[in-house]
Amino acid sequence: MEQISSLLAAAAVGGFAITAVAGKFMIPALHRLHFGQTIREEGPTWHSKKNGTPTMGGLCFILGILATLGIVWVMYSPKLPEVLGMPQLQAGMLVLFLAFGSGLIGFLDDFIKVVRHRNLGLTEAQKMILQIALTFGFMFGLHSLGLLTTQVQFPIFGLVDMGLLYYPIAFFGIIFLVNAVNLTDGLDGLCTGVTFVSMIGYLLAGSLLGFVHVSLIAAATAGACAGFLVWNFYPAKVFMGDTGSMFFGGIVTALAFVMQRPELVLFFGIVYIWDAMTVVIQRTYFKATHGKRIFRMTPIHHAFEMRGWREVKIDGFFALIAVIGVAMGIFYICVGLPGLCLFLPLREVTAHEHCREHCAYTAGPFV
Repeated sequence: MEQISSLLAAAAVGGFAITAVAGKFMIPALHRLHFGQTIREEGPTWHSKKNGTPTMGGLCFILGILATLGIVWVMYSPKLPEVLGMPQLQAGMLVLFLAFGSGLIGFLDDFIKVVRHRNLGLTEAQKMILQIALTFGFMFGLHSLGLLTTQVQFPIFGLVDMGLLYYPIAFFGIIFLVNAVNLTDGLDGLCTGVTFVSMIGYLLAGSLLGFVHVSLIAAATAGACAGFLVWNFYPAKVFMGDTGSMFFGGIVTALAFVMQRPELVLFFGIVYIWDAMTVVIQRTYFKATHGKRIFRMTPIHHAFEMRGWREVKIDGFFALIAVIGVAMGIFYICVGLPGLCLFLPLREVTAHEHCREHCAYTAGPFV
């Protein structure tokens, strides 16, 4: 237990330190390359003052996370072979596959914007084709590692086999979630702060459910978020760009799937889903009513801006919602499912055995 605690602490500190130091050198380099953000014309007019702020800063925490995970894994895997063995390494690499693949798509998008000095990079069709190919590769990886299951835990209903319906829902759900994180990156420090909270949720969930490699990636990412906030908090000296936000989207999504608990995204990604759904609702209503709107502006964080909220206040409010989502998710893991077993029909098994069978816990209150 002490070694695992040391492992997670080293990952968090390493992620923070490398990312913060990387920002010190990368921000001036981005300035010299004239990799500045072009503010979208349809965005809030008061964001025009941010025009030219260096973008693609997500490279700082991508470097921080990758370097930290490499160093920590080499240091601790010989000491903890039972939790950092080959199966865990393969699952971790699959998480990074979706994260780096998504980040690469974001990088291409950012690069086109800064080179051509416009606020639009890849077309929607180009993005979708690349994301479909990436998501197919990720799900194939899940299948190859035996991590792709059609059985999903639901509150009240317990373990439900969704059959063939699971595959299209999971496939397009992954694409939606990655893009949802991207949409949340609209204010200084917003996406970084929310992702920090989300990673705390995954760190705790991985520890409770026995997925130390998930906790390791989450700890390194949480540390990197804190390190990036040094430069990204209001007033931001650098933006993460699509490079960073889509990378974060890949991690937030992949961690749930490698634990075979995709429903946890509903808790740990509650802010992203809320923010993105306001865009979906707004566009649908706008088309259906020929120009009418429900919200003053979407994603919804911009609507709060239009109500006069300062960016720091919005960041704090969204982080609070993320904390509530994480708390609900941890409650769901620790208390909700075992309690629900009391309402399931008991046959010729004890309550203890029945909860193990239906709740699929590998550790926690039954050990």
